[in-house]
Amino acid sequence: MNKQRLGIFGGTFDPPHLGHLILAGEAQSQLHLTQVLWLLTAVPPHKQGQSITPLAHRLAMLERALADNPSFSISDVEIRRPGPHYAADTLALLRADYPDAELIYLIGGDSLCALPTWHRPQDVLAGCDALGVMRRPGQNYHLDTLETALPGLRQKLRFVDAPLLEIAASQIRARIRRGGHFRYYLPPAVYAYILENHIYEVA
Repeated sequence: MNKQRLGIFGGTFDPPHLGHLILAGEAQSQLHLTQVLWLLTAVPPHKQGQSITPLAHRLAMLERALADNPSFSISDVEIRRPGPHYAADTLALLRADYPDAELIYLIGGDSLCALPTWHRPQDVLAGCDALGVMRRPGQNYHLDTLETALPGLRQKLRFVDAPLLEIAASQIRARIRRGGHFRYYLPPAVYAYILENHIYEVA
């Protein structure tokens, strides 16, 4: 029996938008993933002190965004425990939850460059079977330098050729605050939820 190949796709998803879905779909296709686990981060360490939409709203939006794709599911590993949440700890918990699966941790190209500065980066590397790096067109990396900082990194890299998407959650939030157009950046169910609950509007 073949092992499950699980892609781990983390973020605050504030809100989840079409760019997230496109990247997750590309990763699933190119890396032959059985399932993509969307890891909703309650308290991201790099965003402490920033204003983040309440978890209940972000979870509701993510549920709506993923509802029609059975190969996308939400992991509660970071919302069932207090934060801040670090990738090294999260991967250890996922390994306990899925002991027989291959864990492919999905990150962006910018995150790969910054990986040596993460909390316990060697444990992040040890905790996954591979790193799925979503590479934008024309993006290059100093792999020799990264390998020196994190021995064993190169053999775990799996690149995903990602389209260049100029969609960002911060941009969508700003558009909503100023009353701009944002409908077609989002899955319809997420767009409807934002309107119904007046999320991101200026108080």
